[in-house]
Amino acid sequence: MNPELWRFFVNWCTYLAADLAGTSRIKYAPNTRVVRVMLLRRVDPQFILDAFCQGADGVLIGGCHPGDCHYQEGNYKALRRFVLLKRLAKQMGIEDERLRLEWIRRRRASGSER
Repeated sequence: MNPELWRFFVNWCTYLAADLAGTSRIKYAPNTRVVRVMLLRRVDPQFILDAFCQGADGVLIGGCHPGDCHYQEGNYKALRRFVLLKRLAKQMGIEDERLRLEWIRRRRASGSER
């Protein structure tokens, strides 16, 4: 059985890249759930813990690259929250490799490196 992967993607960057992959007819694995969020700071740690409780084998949080956030410092605040979430997840027995945070620049998502 394939592992179930949940992805929380920011609308302005990572979700845009995922959408571009879909319109390019790149297929997603059926074991993947993509959750679209407007900004990374709005991803409540409880959403991540709920994903694990609902059977997620791994969670990827994808946000705009630092300095590229539509909401100025939102991703810096989210990074601080993520560090705390990783500690809590470890205390709950969730291995480090099951929870990741990745950054992607808007320009790369839209395919227009400036």
